Amino acid sequence: MKATHLQQAGTIEETLLGNAVVPFTNDGEHHYSIKEIKPESQMPALFDKEIIISLSDTDHDITQIQNSFLSVVLTANIQLDDKFDKIDESYKDGLVLFVGLKSGSNLIREYTIYHRGKTIDGSLQNDATTESFIYNTIKPKSEKNNRKHIHSLYENIHNFDTSACGTYISMREIEELIGNQTAVPYTIPIRFRVSIPLDDLLIFSAFTDYPNGLFGDLKIKFKINPHAFVFCQVNPIISMAKYYTMNKDELLGSSQQKLMDIDLMFRNWSLTFQYTKQFTQLGCTADLITGLHAEPLTESGLKNLICDIKPVTISIKNYVITEVTANMAGYKATDACLNRVRQFYSQRPFVVPAQRVEVWPFPTSATLTGIRTSQNIPLSHVTDFCLLFPKDARATTCFENPCYQNMQITTCGRNFPDMPMNTLDQQFIFIHCIIFCH
Repeated sequence: MKATHLQQAGTIEETLLGNAVVPFTNDGEHHYSIKEIKPESQMPALFDKEIIISLSDTDHDITQIQNSFLSVVLTANIQLDDKFDKIDESYKDGLVLFVGLKSGSNLIREYTIYHRGKTIDGSLQNDATTESFIYNTIKPKSEKNNRKHIHSLYENIHNFDTSACGTYISMREIEELIGNQTAVPYTIPIRFRVSIPLDDLLIFSAFTDYPNGLFGDLKIKFKINPHAFVFCQVNPIISMAKYYTMNKDELLGSSQQKLMDIDLMFRNWSLTFQYTKQFTQLGCTADLITGLHAEPLTESGLKNLICDIKPVTISIKNYVITEVTANMAGYKATDACLNRVRQFYSQRPFVVPAQRVEVWPFPTSATLTGIRTSQNIPLSHVTDFCLLFPKDARATTCFENPCYQNMQITTCGRNFPDMPMNTLDQQFIFIHCIIFCH
């Protein structure tokens, strides 16, 4: 178990007010534009290789960090210990797995920022995945919806939303990719695109317009985290309904048996079919639907739906980064504007307020009956505090919320919350009901 919190040096408001400057002005002759910048590193980048890419373009005087993003295309070989070969022909196209990331920024394991070829002090982050996980945990859901290839909200995965950061694989595709393989685990390739907004990296979270025409080029060097990937079973009723809707004409023109089997599934699906209904870290095990077939009950043709659910482990074998692009937004500025900025910063530094994540493991390990512990942590300018309870050493972005009692933070002689938190208490459930009702 570990405690994680965000810290910042002074408040962002104070820092911005102390370093405010007249807003930048477009020169009127150039539109805002997005430049695609290719990496300096050789592509494709193999397993565990560093990638270096510039974050500014000479066609821009001002780079809008807050509107810029990295686009990464990767191909990976994943391994499964089940062939999913006990699924009737009628259901193979409609049963789907999702493999990807909870957030695009989880993909980065470590990074360093360079300014004019020199490392920016304090920019080295060796645990960027945990950092981005914490940062995206405290983000409101409204910021995660409808952003293509960036955030995979669990409820959006089942609706095949374009925000999903990953790929969908049907049982038929798995069957075809496994082919004649006989050795377990079976290996199949996947490919998908990830978008990483730069302000999803904590070091850039308060970064807005950067006058690269005055201050010079920024670069980022980063590595990929192969342990950040997740998978889940897409809701079978929703995925089958989508398959039926998209292929209705073809299905109506095919054999009636397939339509009857699909209808049987819709009518006989049972809540007792308990597969794992949450994200699972690649490398871990989840209960997935490995078999689905119609079983005859009577000679007249009456059938029953049989669903087989088994523990399945899906892991990553290797990956290759085939494409990286920095999509940098920016514009040209007027000479008068650049001169004002140059004069303003001639006597002071260019300051960007930044937060950081600190991780504190608890001194006591959990036992089969639970954990009882306390921890003294020196806090300064903390904005958020998270408790993580990894059930598996491979847990990187997938954590379950356990039941706990008497959880309370004490700082400067004051308790937060006023009464110790107890997730088994009626008051806790009542408060959550009020929150959800609003």
